[in-house]
Amino acid sequence: MFKILVVEDNQELNKTVCSYLVQNGYEAVGCLGANEAYDAMYGGTLFDLIISDIMMPGTDGFEFAKTVRELNQEIPILFMTARDDFTSKQRGFKAGIDDYMVKPIDLDELLLRIEALLRRAKIATSHRLQVGKLVLDANEHTAYVEDEEVPLTVREFNLIYKLLSYPKKTFTRSQLMDEFWDSATTSGPRTVDVYMTKLRDKFSGCNDFEIVTVHGLGYKAVIKTT
Repeated sequence: MFKILVVEDNQELNKTVCSYLVQNGYEAVGCLGANEAYDAMYGGTLFDLIISDIMMPGTDGFEFAKTVRELNQEIPILFMTARDDFTSKQRGFKAGIDDYMVKPIDLDELLLRIEALLRRAKIATSHRLQVGKLVLDANEHTAYVEDEEVPLTVREFNLIYKLLSYPKKTFTRSQLMDEFWDSATTSGPRTVDVYMTKLRDKFSGCNDFEIVTVHGLGYKAVIKTT
């Protein structure tokens, strides 16, 4: 059973969301703030997904998400907030969240988004990813399109695997640099642009996905549907 951590200081909403999740087959733990959430996370319980508000007393959602992401690169984080401005969304995604919902929340839509995030997270940890004709094998660091190998460096493989593991999620240049470049590198964030150009060129014959530039932020992979 998937375990979900709900960090929301409104007790009534927290209880409503947790009850709805339990009714739909999840295990839910509600916390009213970041400190309580930290205690739950590092008290031995392993969560599969986090739902968090932004505006909370003490540590806000931005700082909470940033801290969680520094300790766990994989767990999906979904913001559930009344803040509908682009700046807040931008800050959230830069802090490492995976999805963003604006209150009032439609619980049925929340459930759909949770299912999608958990599905992506499972793909990201399965070590093998297939997108149409493309097959990526993380154990062998190989990429095949219609059984023909596409030669990739380790860094190129890691970048494309990351993007396709979280389709439609935007990764900033800084996020990608922090994860795939050594901390002592003298390369700047624009180095990521060079790698994205190389990847687009190498997969130009694969029409199942597209690497999209998100102006002002970074890059995301979009899987094409027929």
